[in-house]
Amino acid sequence: MNQEKRLPAKIPVIYILIISVVNYLGFLIPSSGGMPVANTNAYNSWIAFMDQHSFIINFLSVITFVIPFILCIVYVPWKGKSPVKYSHFINLPFAFSLIGSLGWILSFLLETVCLFVAKSVYHFEIRSIVFSSFWNIIQEAIFIFTLGFLILDLIHRKLVLPRYFPEGNLRQYPVFIKPSVRFLLVVFYLSIGIFPMEYLLSTMFTLSINNETPIDLKILVVLAFILCFGIIILIIFCDYVDGPLKKLKTGTQKVQEGDYTHHVKIVSNDSFGELADTFNDMTVSLGEKTRKILAIQDSVIKGMAVMVESRDNSTGGHINRTSDCVKVFVDYLVENKAYTNLSPEFCAAIIKAAPMHDLGKIAVDDAVLRKPGKFTDEEYEKMKAHSAEGARIVENVLSEVDDMTFKNIAINVAHYHHEKWNGSGYPEKISGNNIPLEARIMALADVFDALVSKRCYKDSFSYDKAFSIIEESLGSHFDPELGKLFIECRPALQKLYEGYSQN
Repeated sequence: MNQEKRLPAKIPVIYILIISVVNYLGFLIPSSGGMPVANTNAYNSWIAFMDQHSFIINFLSVITFVIPFILCIVYVPWKGKSPVKYSHFINLPFAFSLIGSLGWILSFLLETVCLFVAKSVYHFEIRSIVFSSFWNIIQEAIFIFTLGFLILDLIHRKLVLPRYFPEGNLRQYPVFIKPSVRFLLVVFYLSIGIFPMEYLLSTMFTLSINNETPIDLKILVVLAFILCFGIIILIIFCDYVDGPLKKLKTGTQKVQEGDYTHHVKIVSNDSFGELADTFNDMTVSLGEKTRKILAIQDSVIKGMAVMVESRDNSTGGHINRTSDCVKVFVDYLVENKAYTNLSPEFCAAIIKAAPMHDLGKIAVDDAVLRKPGKFTDEEYEKMKAHSAEGARIVENVLSEVDDMTFKNIAINVAHYHHEKWNGSGYPEKISGNNIPLEARIMALADVFDALVSKRCYKDSFSYDKAFSIIEESLGSHFDPELGKLFIECRPALQKLYEGYSQN
């Protein structure tokens, strides 16, 4: 969360005054020519009841419009925790417009209650009056909401938010509603297109009933056609604008997740098509730059590993061979039923991390690292420290890397590849499945390469001897199930190492 912002109290007060003015304008709008009086007696009885109880009805009507005013005051984030306070402030236009139109709904409910009371006194039919009142109230509520939202949103978006949130990034605040482009288009079009036409039709219909004169059918058909045509245009225009924006939003989310292969498919010769083409070009450029950065990162990592290996006169080529060995074995694992759940991300990460498994040897003294013979106990303790030191170095080297899967796997490979299944390894002496899978895989590849490769202190073992040693170590040094699969992978591994001997 950003630092505490001081939000002004005057803004909600101004907004409340604007909504009050908009509600007053609603009172000034004629209610569609009055009520339709198909039943004159019922209408007259209703008027008589209202005249008789005018003081009470007027008082209750005022209350129905005071309630939204109070709700607006309650909604305003005068105090409270920052996230809630900011979200309420950001949503003032929508909230106040919605609450402002609530007075008309409450007024209709009050009128309905009064109608039922009047019916019990005068015994007249109230259905047509309720319907007419409901229709008028819906018109007023839509008018109040759309006009209020248009005014408040314009002020809020153009003046208020840029001043108090100049950095933008409003999505960090937990707002309860985020008006979509489709919603805004509907609100705007209702205000300037459909509402006036609907109001005109309602007025003609009411006047026709009250004056008992027929409506000119041609005019009615034309107005109805214009109204329907306006609704169709609204739907088409919403899809025209909202559809491309949704695709662009999805594309942006994909790029944010690191998928630079995703392209936005908008084929049109307009601004949306141009924007999509620009977005796709940007994605390609970002993907190419990202690949270059990753290639440089891989080169630096491998260069560090090769530099460490060059200090150790006993492990020439070990880095490349173990990396290739891990790849062959992982490819074999994903074809086995027990390991089909290995994700492509995991497989790619462990192959990429394999060269880093001995990076900690950079901290081992040359006298120990380059010693051709057997280590003393003290020297062996110094050598064993390379695992924990390697994990620390890898964590520092990858501190700015965003790929947490790769980072964690690389750290685990460096830290735990000398742990043993029975807990007798180092540096943490953990056992069994507590050893990360990537470290168990690395341990097999590391030992296998040490066995079949010639070192300054020993000759290379035959493949039969090497796999025999690994088999004998299942359940003690190596994961027994994983080790069996490693032995099953012998043909591919042997082919890999025979290729080295031919080069």
